[in-house]
Amino acid sequence: MKWICMLLVAVGLCACGGSAALMDCGTKEVEQTAAPLEPALKITVGDEVLLATFEDNSSAEAFRDLLAQGPITVEMQDYGGFEKVGPLGTELTRNDAQITTEPGDVILYQGDQITIYYDTNTWSFTRLARINDPAGLKEKLGDGTVCVTFSLE
Repeated sequence: MKWICMLLVAVGLCACGGSAALMDCGTKEVEQTAAPLEPALKITVGDEVLLATFEDNSSAEAFRDLLAQGPITVEMQDYGGFEKVGPLGTELTRNDAQITTEPGDVILYQGDQITIYYDTNTWSFTRLARINDPAGLKEKLGDGTVCVTFSLE
């Protein structure tokens, strides 16, 4: 058995042109370039930082472009016991569709309001993003009026 192992090692070294050539044993270095990752939406409420994934629509793209110019802070308040809502300060393209929101949805409402859902609601909205981990979202968003900063990660 020992003899077979030594023979296999010797054959392997010979096939590669000796031990000095082990690193260059018929392999070529392949330059790999990673595709640029899409930026994530970063939502900051007090000490809480939430990351969200942008939706694939022109409204989300417009929001991402807006945030590329710098963070936006929005004063948001509870509405209906299922969302925080506040004025975006500008109008974005709408892609409204009848949907049922889920906790963690970041929604464009009426083209100029931004909402973060911590419960469900059915209406005609444009989804901008989804928070990656919405666990305990209502508590993280806090009670009453809060300042929420939206930025790119």
